[in-house]
Amino acid sequence: MSLTEGFTVTHRRYVPHSHAHYGGALVDGAYGLGLFGDVATELLIRTDGDEGLFAAYSAVEFLAPVHAGDVIEATATLVRVGTRSREIDFEARVVCRSAPDRGPSAADVLDPPLVVTRARGTVVAPKKPTDHSR
Repeated sequence: MSLTEGFTVTHRRYVPHSHAHYGGALVDGAYGLGLFGDVATELLIRTDGDEGLFAAYSAVEFLAPVHAGDVIEATATLVRVGTRSREIDFEARVVCRSAPDRGPSAADVLDPPLVVTRARGTVVAPKKPTDHSR
C-alpha cells in the first residue's frame, strides 16, 4: 500500500450509446462523477486496503461535453493525507471521440485528450483496528 501524496489511479471506459441522455448524443455530467467514485474506490483500496466512503466534493467544473461513443479516462490523484481523510483531485478526459459525420462507427483519437470535468473531493478511510494482543 502506498499512502503518498501524488499517488495516481486511472480508469478508461467506452461511453455506450445507452448512456446518451440529451439531444446530440450528450451524456449528463453525473456520468463523470460516477467515474470519479469508481477511481476513488480503487485509490482507497490501494492506499488503505478498504473501499472507504466518499464524503464530499469541494469543487466540480464541467468544462466540455461528453458524447455517447467517446472513450473517457478518469484520474484520481491523492493530494492530501489526513488521519482518516484523503483529499483527491479528479480529472476526466475524452481520449477518443466518435465521428458520426464520417460513419456510424467512425472515431478519432484525441491528441491531446479533451479535459471534460475536474473536481476535488474528500474520501474517508475506516479506522484502523487497534491491536489488543499485547
